[in-house]
Amino acid sequence: MEHFLDLLDDHMYVVVVALICSAVLAGSVIRAVTVVCETHSRERSRREIAAYIAEGSLSPEQGERVIRADVNADGRRRS
Repeated sequence: MEHFLDLLDDHMYVVVVALICSAVLAGSVIRAVTVVCETHSRERSRREIAAYIAEGSLSPEQGERVIRADVNADGRRRS
């Protein structure tokens, strides 16, 4: 055990770099999953709006306004 601690002490910079790389990788994975979930939700909403238009509950103009309102809200959140 003492040998391992000495080895670790001699190469502490490697451990620090590995931890930083792990944190960056974890952040990238979390961001990618978040983007995929947001895209999936947005596309599901568009399909639902298209279904309402197809059944006649919404006019195409109303559906277009709803989709545009969603896009504008998304742009405000990112700013």
